[in-house]
Amino acid sequence: MSSLQSSALARVKPSATLAVTAQARALKAEGRDVIGLGAGEPDFDTPENIKAAAIAAIQRGETKYTDVDGLPELKAAVVAKFARENGLTYTPAQIHVAPGGKAVLYNALVATLSPGDEVIVPAPYWVSYPDMVLLAGGEPVVVVGHEADGFKLKPAALEAAITPRTKWLILNSPSNPTGAAYTQGELEALAEVLRRHPQVWVMTDDMYEHLIYGDFDYTTIAQVAPDLYDRTLTINGVSKAYAMTGWRIGYAGGPKPLIDLMRKVAGQTTSNPSSISQWAAVEALNGPQDFIAERGKAFQARRDLVVSMLNQATGIRCPNPEGAFYVYSSIEGLIGKTTEGGVVIDGDETFTTELLNAEGVAVVQGTAFGLSPYFRISYATSETVLEEACGRIQRFCASLK
Repeated sequence: MSSLQSSALARVKPSATLAVTAQARALKAEGRDVIGLGAGEPDFDTPENIKAAAIAAIQRGETKYTDVDGLPELKAAVVAKFARENGLTYTPAQIHVAPGGKAVLYNALVATLSPGDEVIVPAPYWVSYPDMVLLAGGEPVVVVGHEADGFKLKPAALEAAITPRTKWLILNSPSNPTGAAYTQGELEALAEVLRRHPQVWVMTDDMYEHLIYGDFDYTTIAQVAPDLYDRTLTINGVSKAYAMTGWRIGYAGGPKPLIDLMRKVAGQTTSNPSSISQWAAVEALNGPQDFIAERGKAFQARRDLVVSMLNQATGIRCPNPEGAFYVYSSIEGLIGKTTEGGVVIDGDETFTTELLNAEGVAVVQGTAFGLSPYFRISYATSETVLEEACGRIQRFCASLK
């Protein structure tokens, strides 16, 4: 009997971050005291003005189909955002709106990849990048950005990874899972490599753009290298900065021929995003922005707390990230140690499993992101919860022999 599962789907793995979150929920339902630090989701509520705009849209009867890839009003708001915040000029015909940033990425990959096409994916990577490439028929080429390099892709490594079959480079800054962000100089150095390879397009995932700490000066690659504008897709959304994960609105700006192809994919798959969510996103982008900086201060305080406490844990090394709301910590100093129950910590998967069993703290193993032995914590929760969780991690690490 033939398999029900398609050969394309057989190539991919379930999302590890979603799996960890589901596991934490299941244990809580059983009555366990579990702290889940797996989900990349702000704990703040969607601002009231955005919720009010959605309610007003419902009351106006804005409940019908819209254009496949976004309302004209939302596309205009995205055009204004790119001009205001990134110095990028697009027309509405160069804007694509989809049900979340994940759908934007997927539409672009499905629209452009043929069997054998390669996509360079810097590791540590967001769990979905390689699997979306595989689903779209391409081949992910993973290139590691090591901790010593700030978890960032170096120009020489990019150059070495490019072949005649390379179609895309995916950049994510600030990064999920590391929080690493590329400086203007680092982007310029990568652009210099890309200029020598005109067949390579750039997909830049800027979803955490507004979660930047200290005096870091955020830029995106089309802004730094205007000559790459015609082969760059700049992706963003309202999920993280506006605490709108469940509203499912992502967007991108790019060359019109690419946007036309992406619209063709959307037309035969999801069609338009929720009309109500789109009107909420119009208000998010056009409305007051001051709360973003205020919430950013709270995230920075959380980052500082987590980095400090994890670096006080036996055997853990936690770099200080430039942005997002994640830390990516090394457990190199714990490899080979044994739990009180006799389990040897032979890698980050064992570490995360034993930590959950012993202390009820759910984190995500580094294998899910393409670089071990590390684990990711999302600090998008209260300082009280984070302090308790990090205290449990310290206790677990101290118990290892």
